[in-house]
Amino acid sequence: MVDQVALAGGEFVMGSDRHYPEEAPTRRVRVGAFRMGAGPVTNTQFAEFVADTGYVTVAERPLDPADFPGAPEENLLPGSMVFTPTPGPVDLRHLSQWWTWTPGASWRAPEGPRSGIDTRHDHPVVHVAHEDALAYATWVGGSLPTEAEWEFAARGGLEGADYTWGDDARPDGRVMANTWIGDEFPYRNHRTDGFERTTPIGFFPANGYGLFDMAGNVWEWTDDWYRAVASTTSGCCSAENPRGGTIEDSYDPAQPQFKIPRKVVKGGSFLCADTYCRRYRPAARRPQMTDTGMSHIGFRVVW
Repeated sequence: MVDQVALAGGEFVMGSDRHYPEEAPTRRVRVGAFRMGAGPVTNTQFAEFVADTGYVTVAERPLDPADFPGAPEENLLPGSMVFTPTPGPVDLRHLSQWWTWTPGASWRAPEGPRSGIDTRHDHPVVHVAHEDALAYATWVGGSLPTEAEWEFAARGGLEGADYTWGDDARPDGRVMANTWIGDEFPYRNHRTDGFERTTPIGFFPANGYGLFDMAGNVWEWTDDWYRAVASTTSGCCSAENPRGGTIEDSYDPAQPQFKIPRKVVKGGSFLCADTYCRRYRPAARRPQMTDTGMSHIGFRVVW
C-alpha cells in the first residue's frame, strides 16, 4: 500500500519570476484538499502492479518498423534513454551527448540489460512513460497530480521560497536533495551522498508536509499539458484548481516533425547541477514527450 499524506489544500503563489522564463509569471492559485503519495512510486510498488496486472511498459514493447521508416533493423528493439556520463567537458547546449538510446533499458534494467533493481527496491521506478504512470495510478484508485497540486505539495507550506526547505540551496553546507554534486556536469559527480543515480525514498529529509523527494532524485509526471508560458492568469483573484494548456499547446515548435504531445514534469532529478540546471525547485517545470520514459523520470500518485 502506498503511504499517503493528507493535504488540506489552500491558496499559494505559484511559479517564479526570478529563475527560468517558463516558470513566470507568478500567480495566486487555490487547490482543494487531496492526498498524495509520501514519496515517488518505488520499484517494489511498481513490481506489485506488474505482477497483478501483467502490464508491459512502453519501454518494453516491440517497435513497429512502420513507425520508423528507414531505421536499421538492429535499432528496432525495445529500450529507453539512459544517462551516460561523458569523458570530459562538453557543450551543454547539446543534450544528446549524455543521453543514449539503450536497447533493453526499462524499469527492470535502468542502465540496460546488465543492470537490475535487486539493490534498488526502495528507489523510485524510472523509465516509465506517461501512460505507464497513469496505468499504475488507476490501479491504486488514484490519478496523477495536476501541476498546481504538485507545486502546492512541494512547497510544504513555505510561501514563495526558492526550495522545498527554504531559500538557501545548501543551508549550513548541507545537501538537502539528490542532485548533481560538483561543477563538472555531465562527466564527474562527486557523489558525497554515496549515490551516482537514484537514492532510496526517505534518504533526504521530508518537506514541511511530510513529503519526500519533492526536490531532486527523479522528475515526476503531472497530468497537465505543457505550454511554454506557465499561465495567463492575472488579477487580484486566485485561480481555482487551474489546469495546463491544451494538447495542441504542448507540441514542440522547435521539432514540428514530431507530433508527440508533452506533459509537465516537476521537481528536478539527480542530474540537476547548479551550474547547468537549477530546477530542483517547486516552481521549476519542463516538458516531456508522453511516449518517452528516461532514467531520471518517475511519478507519484494523488487521491
